[in-house]
Amino acid sequence: MNALALAVRLALGLVLVVTGALKVGHAPDLAAAIAGFRLLPGAVVAPMALILPYFELLLGGYLLVGLFTRAAAWIACAQFAIYAAAIASAVLRHIPANCGCFGPHDQATADWPHVAFDLALALLAAFVARRGAGLLALDGRLNP
Repeated sequence: MNALALAVRLALGLVLVVTGALKVGHAPDLAAAIAGFRLLPGAVVAPMALILPYFELLLGGYLLVGLFTRAAAWIACAQFAIYAAAIASAVLRHIPANCGCFGPHDQATADWPHVAFDLALALLAAFVARRGAGLLALDGRLNP
C-alpha cells in the first residue's frame, strides 16, 4: 500500500508540475481561458492567471518530495474538484470554453471527459490525503 501511495503521489505531483510549468509565462492566454468559463469577475481573472501556474508548481513540488503531503493532497483534491465543477458548468451552459489545462497550446474544449479526468484526479488526491505520503517522503524523515 505504501508503494501505491508513492506512485499516486508522484503521478499527481508530476501532473501539477507539468501543467504549472506549461502555463508559466503565458498569463494572457491563461487569463483568456479562465475568462472563457464566465464564472469569475474580471478583476479576479488576471491575478489568478499570474498566480495559478506557480501555485500548481509549488503544490506539485510538495507532492513530489512528500512534504506536507496530506495538506497538499487535500488542496489538490479541492483544486481538481473546482476544475471539474468549472468545466461541468461550461458544458451545461453550452459555453465552448478552452480548457487551458496544459498551457496555451492546449486547445481542448471543455467537455465531459475533462470533467471525469479532473474528478479522477480529485479522487486520487483524496486517496493520498487519507492514506499518507507512502514511501520516500520527506514527511517520514521529518516526523519519524
